[in-house]
Amino acid sequence: MKNPFLTGARVYLRALDRADAPVILPWVNDPVVIQHLLIHRPMNLAEEEAFIDAVNRSATDVVFGICQREPDRLVGVGGLHRVDHKNRHAMFGIFIGEADARGCGLGTEATALIVRYGFGTANLNRVWLHVYNDNPGAIHVYEKLGFVREGLLRQDTFRRGRYGNTVVMGLLRADWKRRKRHA
Repeated sequence: MKNPFLTGARVYLRALDRADAPVILPWVNDPVVIQHLLIHRPMNLAEEEAFIDAVNRSATDVVFGICQREPDRLVGVGGLHRVDHKNRHAMFGIFIGEADARGCGLGTEATALIVRYGFGTANLNRVWLHVYNDNPGAIHVYEKLGFVREGLLRQDTFRRGRYGNTVVMGLLRADWKRRKRHA
């Protein structure tokens, strides 16, 4: 493991560094990966390096490299954005870039670790997210981890030639603690 910060059974989270940019770049230019992200134009290496530099300096973003433990490799990126220290909430975001690492629970485990960091270390009271309604797999994962549907932003995004809805979901510290006690 390369500089692990949080460790789970099959994944660990670590800080991103500039050396990760060439690995991440093909992911953020892959139509399959970005269909559920806010990225809407091609990215280049300098932009990806600048993103990594910016999040590492940010007081309102905590972004992790998601690494599979066996074999030890970077498979995705996830974290908390727009951290509001006064009101104690943040927006969650994640993607698994490696095709063979999708759909096997690594993203679910990484999400649980990031949420644990948010409530346990960052002392947040609420973690929220936006997910496109045409991404039922992600919605299922979030609900499985305790996130609740809080609303629907109708025709919020324009993707693939049409408008789509965005589901707003949130998880409160009290609900997370209650689930943790009963797990």
